[in-house]
Amino acid sequence: MFLVYSPEGSETPNRWKYNPRKIMSAEREWIERRTDRNWSEFTKDVIQGNSLCRRALLFTYLKREHPTVKWDDVDFAWDELKLEYSKAELIELRATVADSVSGDERAAVLEKLDTEIAEAVEDPDDEGKAQLPVAD
Repeated sequence: MFLVYSPEGSETPNRWKYNPRKIMSAEREWIERRTDRNWSEFTKDVIQGNSLCRRALLFTYLKREHPTVKWDDVDFAWDELKLEYSKAELIELRATVADSVSGDERAAVLEKLDTEIAEAVEDPDDEGKAQLPVAD
């Protein structure tokens, strides 16, 4: 999964590989304190679109590149920040949907996933079966 930040006026979006299992312990602890969530809750809330959690995640990646950035400096319009599944993750989701949904809903969801798979970014680190980005 990727965190993609496209601030207004930027020509190229910032794209970071988001794998909750690879966030450093000091970063996880800071995020838990800032969001008042344990790590497992945080990762689920990021996926579900929680604004505070996504801001904390964006801050973490920006802080890595710009160590002097402050929390109050991180402000974005909702359409400037999104999560994108990698191609392998979308293929895994498609297999799950194909096995669990039936009828017209299944056809519509599979068609949408096929379109997303065709447009998705390959993750060079994907080896074998993809893991969806929720920490245990």
